[in-house]
Amino acid sequence: MTETLIPTMLVGSYPQPAWLVDKDKLLGSGPPRVRMKDVWRPPEELVDEAMEDATLIALRDQERAGVTFVGDGEVRRESYFNHFANALEGIDIDNPGTVPGRTGKPTLVPRVTGPIRRTRAVQAREVEFLRGQTDRPLKITLPGAFTMAKMALDEFYGDQGKLIDAYADVLNAEIRDLKAAGADVIQIDEPHMQAHPEEASRYGIGAIDRALDGIGGLTIVHMCFGYAYVVKDKPSGYSFLPELDACSADAISIEAAQPKLDPAILEKLPSKKIVYGVIDLGTDEVETAELVAERLRGALKHIPAERLMAAPDCGMKYLSRAVAYGKLKALEAGAALIRAETGRSS
Repeated sequence: MTETLIPTMLVGSYPQPAWLVDKDKLLGSGPPRVRMKDVWRPPEELVDEAMEDATLIALRDQERAGVTFVGDGEVRRESYFNHFANALEGIDIDNPGTVPGRTGKPTLVPRVTGPIRRTRAVQAREVEFLRGQTDRPLKITLPGAFTMAKMALDEFYGDQGKLIDAYADVLNAEIRDLKAAGADVIQIDEPHMQAHPEEASRYGIGAIDRALDGIGGLTIVHMCFGYAYVVKDKPSGYSFLPELDACSADAISIEAAQPKLDPAILEKLPSKKIVYGVIDLGTDEVETAELVAERLRGALKHIPAERLMAAPDCGMKYLSRAVAYGKLKALEAGAALIRAETGRSS
């Protein structure tokens, strides 16, 4: 895998084409936790082919922008969460339950009615398709076990720790299949650890370590405050972050641009690489390369360049493609400025 200094990447999502999804329906609600089949425009018999075409668009945009680690832009997903979580056995998505969301708003979620099991490799075919389309290192994202457990109504286990362990076990099996299919970098998304710090203190590290047990290659845990489209006013600090230095993941991915995070917090993660959010998704204004470089320089006051990676704050799903691509080019151009300042690219 490449040893580029300050590698760049998407956090996960990239805008889906308007011919693939109904943008009004997508933007008309929060990220779905159960199925939202009516968001897809193509008829059912054509949707898989359309998703492959959209995947190629997202992939080629990343390649043209010069991004180091590329992915599928999550274009096959209605949300980062439900693509994998709703493909499992032991849940009822046709008769959802209700739990408080991250902001306390009632949210429809899957009901856990039996043992959580994985009956198939959910995303392996998607990785195989990507691997056949690019020689660049592949990054694949999955929802984390803690977050999946928080976004489900448990009517079977009766114990939060056992529910999280069940999700972590199926996640580990899925990651092993994705690695075998050609994935280089694995990221698990755990936004609910930030939203529920007390429970995260009890279960968070164990959930990450169980999911990543025996997994080689670069592993990342993404923490955020939520999509900028949904969460406008973000706090300036994390309620659960230094604790992650104890987990087995190689890197921690955090928002920093929109919340104007004090980069001094990076000193609290001395053993981790940092995927640093330097692209503000709360605005359509495209950053300049120099602004991106300035944000990276802020991080470099606290960690060495060898531990720094660059990304948008969160998923770019809710932006227009033109804005997202412009921001992606700025991301790579800003990282290139820092590489030039160090006098080396690797």
